[in-house]
Amino acid sequence: MITEFTVGEPGSGPYGVVAGPDGALWVTLVHAGQVVRLGVDGSVTEHPLDSPTCGPAVIVAGPDGALWFTRLHDHRIGRITPAGEATSYALPTADAGPYGITAGPDGALWFTEMSADAVGRLTPDGEVTEFPLPTSGGLPSMITTGPDGALWFTLNQGNAIGRITVGGECTMHPLPTEGTAPVGIASGTDALWYVGILGGVVGRMALDGSVREFPLPDQESRPHAVVADPSGGAWFTEWGGNRIGHLDAVGELREYDLPTPASEPHGLTLGPDGAVWVALEVGKAARLAMG
Repeated sequence: MITEFTVGEPGSGPYGVVAGPDGALWVTLVHAGQVVRLGVDGSVTEHPLDSPTCGPAVIVAGPDGALWFTRLHDHRIGRITPAGEATSYALPTADAGPYGITAGPDGALWFTEMSADAVGRLTPDGEVTEFPLPTSGGLPSMITTGPDGALWFTLNQGNAIGRITVGGECTMHPLPTEGTAPVGIASGTDALWYVGILGGVVGRMALDGSVREFPLPDQESRPHAVVADPSGGAWFTEWGGNRIGHLDAVGELREYDLPTPASEPHGLTLGPDGAVWVALEVGKAARLAMG
């Protein structure tokens, strides 16, 4: 069953969503410059940021009990506590274009810089280190901490998955299908899941870089974000298909149509209630409960 909740105005652009340490969901409104707390009961608390045009995008739970998110348009990393106290940190590189972000294995936040061909590291006290990538125009996008303790990220225009250690050593793994344009990436128990927004595929990459791809029936589905599930499969959003998809550990596909037409699903997360929660561009969040 899918239930939808209004979290902002139709043009506010719910984008990233994550389960917070307070038992609620936290949603970024990329076009409104806000972060919203969404209770599992549907209650909404809005937290306007210091700039309505800062572009809050991807959000994660940090190692310090706060929520951390990228500010795509003003090139900062934001932090908000469960009480709603917000701060932000400027990046050394102008026009870096921070996008993906994850809690690293070393107690820091790791993020991608789409416009700078770099991966950044930010300590909770605000110290930033940037690691240039051996690419030009690769458009590093989402990032996750892998099961091997390294950081893994997608290169949307480089058609590859990158791996960087906490010491800054980087390896690139080209994808087998041209034009895949990977965006979302998530860590499973022993591998990485990724989605290709132009290729219409979901892929599973082993730690040695070998890949198994699962083409979706709808090649215009534009899979965007992905999250691993505890049973070895993965959930993902189909931005162009207006669906939520699931692949199990052996590759069996199930798809769920969203109730609102053209809702443009973006980020998703596993909620504290065992449901899948999805941010919808049309000012809503969806909850998919199984059973």
